[in-house]
Amino acid sequence: MSHPLTAEFAGAQRFRLDPFQTAACEALEDGRSVLVAAPTGAGKTIVGEFAVHLAAETPGEKAFYTTPIKALSNQKFRELQERYGEDEVGLLTGDVNINGGARIVVMTTEVLRNMIYAGSSALDGLRYVVMDEVHYLADRFRGAVWEEVIIHLPESVRLVSLSATVSNAEEFGDWLDTVRGDTEVIVSETRPVPLEQHVLVRNELLPLFDEHSAGDRVNRELLSLRSSGGAAYDRTFDGRRRGGPRGRHRGGPRGGGGQARRMPRMDRPQVVDLLDRANLLPAIFFIFSRVGCDAAVQQVRRSGLRLTTKDERTEIRRVARERTAAIADEDLGVLEVDTWIDNLERGVAAHHAGLLPAFKEVVEELFQRKLVKAVFATETLALGINMPARSVVLEKLEKFNGESRVPITPGEYTQLTGRAGRRGIDVEGHAVVQWVDALDPESVASLASRRTYPLNSSFRPTYNMAVNLIDQYGRRRARQILETSFAQFQADRSVVGLAQQVRDAEESLSGYQEAMTCDHGDFVEFAGMRRELKDLEKAQRRDASASRAKRDERSAKIQQLKRRMSRHGCQRCPEREQHARWGERYFSLKRSTDKLRRQIASRTGTVARRFDRIIDVLTALEYVEHADDDVTLTDAGRRMKRIYGDRDLLVAESLRAGFWQRLDAASLAALACTLVYEPRRDDAGDAPLPRGPFREALGRTEELWARIDDLEQEHHLPGTQPLATGLSLAMHMWARGQLLDRVLGEADMAAGDFVRWAKQTIDLLDQLGIAADGELARTARQAIDAVRRGIVAYSGV
Repeated sequence: MSHPLTAEFAGAQRFRLDPFQTAACEALEDGRSVLVAAPTGAGKTIVGEFAVHLAAETPGEKAFYTTPIKALSNQKFRELQERYGEDEVGLLTGDVNINGGARIVVMTTEVLRNMIYAGSSALDGLRYVVMDEVHYLADRFRGAVWEEVIIHLPESVRLVSLSATVSNAEEFGDWLDTVRGDTEVIVSETRPVPLEQHVLVRNELLPLFDEHSAGDRVNRELLSLRSSGGAAYDRTFDGRRRGGPRGRHRGGPRGGGGQARRMPRMDRPQVVDLLDRANLLPAIFFIFSRVGCDAAVQQVRRSGLRLTTKDERTEIRRVARERTAAIADEDLGVLEVDTWIDNLERGVAAHHAGLLPAFKEVVEELFQRKLVKAVFATETLALGINMPARSVVLEKLEKFNGESRVPITPGEYTQLTGRAGRRGIDVEGHAVVQWVDALDPESVASLASRRTYPLNSSFRPTYNMAVNLIDQYGRRRARQILETSFAQFQADRSVVGLAQQVRDAEESLSGYQEAMTCDHGDFVEFAGMRRELKDLEKAQRRDASASRAKRDERSAKIQQLKRRMSRHGCQRCPEREQHARWGERYFSLKRSTDKLRRQIASRTGTVARRFDRIIDVLTALEYVEHADDDVTLTDAGRRMKRIYGDRDLLVAESLRAGFWQRLDAASLAALACTLVYEPRRDDAGDAPLPRGPFREALGRTEELWARIDDLEQEHHLPGTQPLATGLSLAMHMWARGQLLDRVLGEADMAAGDFVRWAKQTIDLLDQLGIAADGELARTARQAIDAVRRGIVAYSGV
């Protein structure tokens, strides 16, 4: 089969498409959905861009491009704008709405989920949905949203799922095929730029694997160092510049005569200098600590190391000043912009969540343009942002997970080192692990050799999900939909297939029922009587040995049915026999469907049980009511449809109780902040609180949380964490117009962190503005305007 659209698209690319890219594009052109699993930097997004291209070339069709984080959405938005023009591309990230009615819209996955539940008209004409970083569905906090979208998208939508290389791609693809229809699974484990693995031992880059043996045999010299407890011989430095270490590169001061001693670690400026002389910049140093990232930049600054030319420094300053021109001068002073720009001019920068989004965007742009040469980053940079480097350096192979220090996983190692190697620029990329005491080279080799990790569902029903499903489908159908989740698929793959058969059968049953609709009466009832009569007469013929009393009883039932049928309106219908044929099909399919339902009921797992428990809580609180063997929403339940997030039930109950009616805009913003803020473990427990009505509203809300928590425990549900008040006073001050330096001082956090929590506060306030009534809705909108100012407003895109 020829694929002219794929060929045309491929011809317009800077690089020749790899086989996996071509295969995926051809599958899309053939009308199939695709799952593409490939290493970081392999070019998966080309497939998503082809889907956008197909929609752009077809009048009336739309394409949505979803990402897990706003930074990725912003980046893809700018890229697509450059290609298709500002009028053709929109951006929706919860707190930002730019040209949302466009045919090509970039959005976070939560936005699309909310659109589906709301039945948004923006879904009209939607043909393609790209789910970038779809392996994010394993995230235990937000992953369920990906499954909700996949399950609920209209059948006509082709899905483009882009994933890191996972070990169970076929299993995930089988599930997609089950719930979405014809899905092509395309797996590539080939990196477009080969990756060389090194261990930095003192001032020398040693290859991780033995270059003189086949396979992944660990370098014997590293094993020897491990067995000797880390002792090493000093080596002399020949001072010559190398083009890149396929073997070794030696640097640093001249060593001694070869006496064994404990080796010191190179400090960060020395490592940067070593990589510079080895022609291995630009480089990303992954440091699993924001404080460590900032400290690394300051260490390079104090060393006097400068990696840029005069012309590069001029351009760096121009870009930085231009991108921050909209920020007020007093705020720039608080953010120490002059020091930040001076560090950029040296060619070094930090990149982590504590930075203002505008600052992070400048770092990303300058690094892509090879103006910034060394970036010290936390692992969040590894999530899809387009910042490829020539080298990636890992100082340690463990990180703090919020509770303890744990080793990084093979999947995390693959994601981090996947940034190394720029396609079309580098012949090879370089991953460098710095030697530390007790480093096990074989463990490093295991991380480097295992390119894949399993994708496990984190799907779990929520209150908001439950009321939306019930409103659209009713309880029984909602339960069946949950049984098609990837979580249930992994627990019992057969249930998903059975549930899909039931859904298909119900559509056929509805069609049969419509075909036997009769103007003279209820033909389903009449067909049921005919079916019962037929069964009784068959039993009477076969059961000749039955007792006389039993045969007489059966004969009486037969006569009774015949009399009822003769009086039934459908008996006189001229199309009775035609309707009857559809009736036979209906009851035959219904019997087999009921059998399938019984099988599903016997195998239903944790997903459906959690859903049932949620319904029990919603029933107890009168968000749903039971009638005619089904469940329907009350007015309170219909309000909850518009409230998203982990505290959906607490927010809905607080609105119903009217606890927040007396709050002004600043106090409402502060209270909303307590519902979204998640403190770090080292945050102080007792934080000062805003005065006035806020404290009474907070107290009542906390009492309500305790009652809900008791109810959830009673129904064996996990519940939520207590409200976190640590940022409430700072948010109150910000909403009242206080200066940035005072607010950040009170918050005791970095500007980027404050902006992130402010945006999440805005998200909740926006929901209140829609779900609340009267004065509270107006106050919520006023609170949004009060919070969305200064650096928060500037960081919108």
